[in-house]
Amino acid sequence: MSISARNVFEGKISAITEGPVHAEVSLTTDGGDTIVAVVTETSVKTLGLAVGKVAKAFVKAPGIMVLADESGLRFSARNHLSGSVSAVVPGAVNSEVVVTLPGGSQVKAVVTNEAVAEMQLTAGKHASVLFKASQVILGVPV
Repeated sequence: MSISARNVFEGKISAITEGPVHAEVSLTTDGGDTIVAVVTETSVKTLGLAVGKVAKAFVKAPGIMVLADESGLRFSARNHLSGSVSAVVPGAVNSEVVVTLPGGSQVKAVVTNEAVAEMQLTAGKHASVLFKASQVILGVPV
């Protein structure tokens, strides 16, 4: 499968919290990293989502924020994952910043070159990634 989303996480559904309209679905990778998605109840039924089912979570790189210093803030975004910068690939205006999580998953974010310089993002530096659960799209094998 070819897809433009830079972030593809494969794992098993570890939890589903259902509501009248939407459900919160947690997907845990083999390395133990957890990605949370918010999907409609219709999607839960249509995709046959259930705890233990294999699925993939897709997140576009421009929707991911990178934090180098959290300054004691809490965020409303459901996905707040810590790791370390493993690569910075500079472009003309933006860079791709790759953050490797403790379980081995890599999260790729598009960050302006100015922000990369301001945050001094270099390989080995501690960083967190932040993205809303509503930005995560789930897919299951057919």
